[in-house]
Amino acid sequence: MCYSTRQTRERKELEKLLSVKAMYGDLDTDLELIYFHANGWSHPVMWTLGQEEPNNMLPAMWGIMPPKEKQENYTEYFKNPKTFGGLNAKSEKLFDHFVYRYCWENQRCIIPVDGFFEPHNTKVKVKGKDFKVPFYFRRKNGDPLYLAGIYTNTADGRRTFAVLTKDATPMFEEIHNEKKRRPVIIDDENLDAWLHNGNNESDVQDLIDDDLWEGDLEAYPVTKDLYSRTVDSNYPGIIDKVEYEEVSISYD
Repeated sequence: MCYSTRQTRERKELEKLLSVKAMYGDLDTDLELIYFHANGWSHPVMWTLGQEEPNNMLPAMWGIMPPKEKQENYTEYFKNPKTFGGLNAKSEKLFDHFVYRYCWENQRCIIPVDGFFEPHNTKVKVKGKDFKVPFYFRRKNGDPLYLAGIYTNTADGRRTFAVLTKDATPMFEEIHNEKKRRPVIIDDENLDAWLHNGNNESDVQDLIDDDLWEGDLEAYPVTKDLYSRTVDSNYPGIIDKVEYEEVSISYD
């Protein structure tokens, strides 16, 4: 799954990288959406690039909601455990889920991030509980990662999104060794194809299946501050490598 990401690039850099204009509604914006740790459960507003306005980078709340709902009511909506925060959308359900099936054709999006975090179960017990540590995933060459998503426009005219996930590939299966999932990451050469209007189910599925090769990624353990309820984990050093004697794998 993918519940935590990092996005530290300034708006102007993202605009240049993606050849787009940052907008807030119909207006140019100087809004900065920078997160050293974007915790999905707090439903941060992040930059997205969507099909409907592919030349504009628009802010959207992480946590997809049905179009009939109002984003301003998100805290009430997500109290229902069935929604599970709306942070991820299983790609296997993309074409038939009651919300997703209305998004896959015309409301696919890209979420640019520096990287993301996934939990690893060390299989070691500490005080009777599993000892889990977070791993940070990023591109080896330092370029952004472009997470595949779907979005809705809610009744109050705002955008909400979810990150698409799929079965883990080998690297993810070893690190994210409980849920065994991974986010769908669109390869740079397929960004336009992902946002192309006119894709059928087969086209979209092919892009999901043939996403970024995991060999382009590196991953390593970081501080458990990421999981703390008493520490503000939105700080620059949250991605500093931490050595744990309980961890025997490394992909950096």
